[in-house]
Amino acid sequence: MNNFGTSEPAVVVIGAGQAGLSAAYHLARTGLEPDRDFIVLDHAPRPGGAWQFRWPSLTYGKVHGMHALPGMELTGADGSRPSSEVIGAYFDAYERRFGLRVHRPVDVGAVREGEGGRLLVESSEGTYATRALINATGTWDRPFWPRYPGQETFRGRQLHTAGYPGPAEFAGLRVVVVGGGASGTQHLMEIAEVAAETYWVTRRPPVFREGSFGEEEGRAAVAMVEERVRLGLPPQSVVSVTGLPLNDAVRRAREQGVLDRLPMFERITPDGVAWADGRTVEADVILWATGFRAAVDHLASLKLREPGGGIRVENTQAVRDPRVHLVGYGPSASTIGANRAGRAAARAVSRLLETVPA
Repeated sequence: MNNFGTSEPAVVVIGAGQAGLSAAYHLARTGLEPDRDFIVLDHAPRPGGAWQFRWPSLTYGKVHGMHALPGMELTGADGSRPSSEVIGAYFDAYERRFGLRVHRPVDVGAVREGEGGRLLVESSEGTYATRALINATGTWDRPFWPRYPGQETFRGRQLHTAGYPGPAEFAGLRVVVVGGGASGTQHLMEIAEVAAETYWVTRRPPVFREGSFGEEEGRAAVAMVEERVRLGLPPQSVVSVTGLPLNDAVRRAREQGVLDRLPMFERITPDGVAWADGRTVEADVILWATGFRAAVDHLASLKLREPGGGIRVENTQAVRDPRVHLVGYGPSASTIGANRAGRAAARAVSRLLETVPA
């Protein structure tokens, strides 16, 4: 603590999802002590990262590729339980086992340039002056809502995946699901079982992936996302370049016509949506399964963005400021990628602390 009441940990980690907890674990492994040498801030009300906000019908058995956090496996999980409960309890146990002492709920409003080469992290519990920052804020807090003519005139309900409550609320309704990713298809398939009518609308024809998806395919997909980040372009998700897995449930839905895709509509009307060719569809609900953007607005004053709109990152380090590491960003947004990025960031920060005077 300095004379002005500002705490001065060597490292601040913002976010306690998969990437943030991985970074915290590896920081501790380098010899740094939680709550003294590094602080973990998380704005969520409880452990679980973004998983705690997932809809109840997304059971753990439906989760694709959940990788365990470093140093502690997730075993014996009941696949029929909501993933929010299973993973929330796992993250909670993980934080307690390794004594990571996450501060929550804490909102970070901004990160600014401080004095003596430190960064000022302005939060709802005070200001931290830190030598290095690991940003692990993910994307859940920035749902992407496309804009279309007439959107404000729609008399029905519009909601985003971030607020999806599960299929029961759509019983007997006419629902337009917008988005060709994994969430969109999952929503559509379960809503179709209770809705009066469903329509699936996507900007591009969906690509279904046959066969296995091994390490080689995974590395190729990550490389495509990584290249955008290296160029300073806004990152795409890994899922966006892998295609949709063609499992038994998807095959049945295709056979039943549930996954008959329509091209993107031109405008929204008070009663539904309309295409340029004159076709219209009446709807009670428009569900936007249109993805998320990186939640990095609190870093704006550091001027990390490139002309292309993204933050240029090499490994996990922001090219414009070597004190800042982004984990769970772009190619490390998957759970296994987040683990690796957390380790890489912790090691890089440890080297920085050794070479740059306090």
